[in-house]
Amino acid sequence: MNSPTRSIIPVILSGGSGTRLWPLSRAMYPKQFIRFFNAQNPTFLGTALARLTGAQGFAAPILLCNNDHRFLVREELERAGLTAHAIILEPSARNTAPAIAVAALAALRSSPDAILVVMPSDHVIQDEAKFADAVARAATVAATGKLVMFGIKPTEPHTGYGYIQQGAALDGAQGSAFEVASFAEKPDATTAEGYLARGDYFWNSGIFVLHARTYLDEVRRFNPDIVDAATAAWSEASDDLGFIRLGASDFAKSPNISIDYAVMEKTAAAAMLPLDVGWNDVGSWASLWDIAPRDADGNHVTGDAVLEDTSGCYVHSDTSLVSTIGVRDLIIVDTPDALLVADKSRSQDVATIVKRLKQSNRKEHEQHVRNYRPWGFFETLNVGPRFQVKLLHVKPGGKLSMQMHHHRSEHWVVVQGTANVVIGETEQLVRENESVYIFATQWHRLENPGKVPVEIIEVQTGSYLGEDDIYRTDDIYHRAPDETK
Repeated sequence: MNSPTRSIIPVILSGGSGTRLWPLSRAMYPKQFIRFFNAQNPTFLGTALARLTGAQGFAAPILLCNNDHRFLVREELERAGLTAHAIILEPSARNTAPAIAVAALAALRSSPDAILVVMPSDHVIQDEAKFADAVARAATVAATGKLVMFGIKPTEPHTGYGYIQQGAALDGAQGSAFEVASFAEKPDATTAEGYLARGDYFWNSGIFVLHARTYLDEVRRFNPDIVDAATAAWSEASDDLGFIRLGASDFAKSPNISIDYAVMEKTAAAAMLPLDVGWNDVGSWASLWDIAPRDADGNHVTGDAVLEDTSGCYVHSDTSLVSTIGVRDLIIVDTPDALLVADKSRSQDVATIVKRLKQSNRKEHEQHVRNYRPWGFFETLNVGPRFQVKLLHVKPGGKLSMQMHHHRSEHWVVVQGTANVVIGETEQLVRENESVYIFATQWHRLENPGKVPVEIIEVQTGSYLGEDDIYRTDDIYHRAPDETK
């Protein structure tokens, strides 16, 4: 790959919540951060970060995410050994067209000829080398003023995707890129079968290659409010621990609209490049089963399971033994606080369950039993009328805020590593098998000064144990009060 790819900037959109992969995917820890098949696999976001790298000649990536996920995104970058061009925090969800407009403004700040490769953070691509070559070809087309989208050759009459109809071949593209004849919404089954039979309809992959300035010009032509809001939000942006915080009130003025509706279905500059790289958008448990390793009976198992006379099933267990007898084509996902059993053909309907959980003001759609924080995580082990037991996992260098509780006391037992603990005016190192007691109303803080994780069993006792009985000062992560509850 040659030097011009240095102006090709991967833009990774990491704001989704992955509701159709509940209960493993939750709002505060969505599917792009999960290792689905085993703990050694990279996450979807980690794979996306490794897809177009500096070693291949591409520029550093721009990532867009919401505020709740910012430290998870940074951890994935650190794990990949990468430094981002920018991590931009979307203050509100305004869909893809405004997000990409902000990314274009960020890219143009350093390169007036920047070309963006816009990718969701949660797609699977099996042939990464072939994808990188396709991006380089698409960038050549984009440099001529086209807005390029990748089309996937359908393998079935899928009703969950939008479709692109291939038009005439583009001049000078050697038959590799085409005009877009038409767009089609998600079809019914009969229409999808017709598209498959015709052979000139492609799935819309949601991956785009765009000249940054051309994209902004076309958005301004059809939806000037998007560019106005993005420009104002970018001009008001501030740095917060290396994250770029957009002007919230300005960004909120943007229409909530996708790039497809805002630009691609209106512009004469749209082009389509067919892509055959083993693409999967992993939009449901059924699509995850499609790419999962399976046994001779077509079953995939993660965790502890005993299957008898069972076929075509996806089984995931975080803790308990799952056993099945005489079942076919089921999705079974067991987590510490939620169990899903679904017919595989109905896996798209999992989002309906998540919607009902939200309407009932339940927490299972939002948080796991394990709650991630920038300093590590805590996990609830047991809860009683006047007590609660948690595991605290503090990564090396992690530091909790200085805090106090009015209604509960805490007993900390260190079971791994060495913790630095501040209680009132006293500071001490607490080692494995040592403990400290913190009375209600005492200010206290926990820090891991070592090179291995610190793990603590925390026993809370008192008349009220809610997370909102925490008063904090001096938080090194600059979190707002509502983020820590």
